[in-house]
Amino acid sequence: MKFAVALRALANERRLQILEWLRDPRRHFREQEDGDLVEDGVCGLLIAEKLGVSAPTVSEHMRVLTAAKLVRAKRIKQWTMYKRNETAIAAIKRSIQDGL
Repeated sequence: MKFAVALRALANERRLQILEWLRDPRRHFREQEDGDLVEDGVCGLLIAEKLGVSAPTVSEHMRVLTAAKLVRAKRIKQWTMYKRNETAIAAIKRSIQDGL
């Protein structure tokens, strides 16, 4: 994970909100038809619905988070599911705590 890429990804309030929601997906999202919220991740359309934005807007946010390796994307049928990458998030937290 490139530190600067991760910091740029985290510099957006909506992306931080998405990461917070993905921490406890059952609490923040309704059930989805395909895939388990915890095991498979949350469908991009549910994230768009909760944020109140269009699917393309969420796709861009998720592209940035995925490029920073803060989330993992998984295809199920025609849907893209997103799940936090806890290992990468812990690494970025450690880097910040250690003074970069």
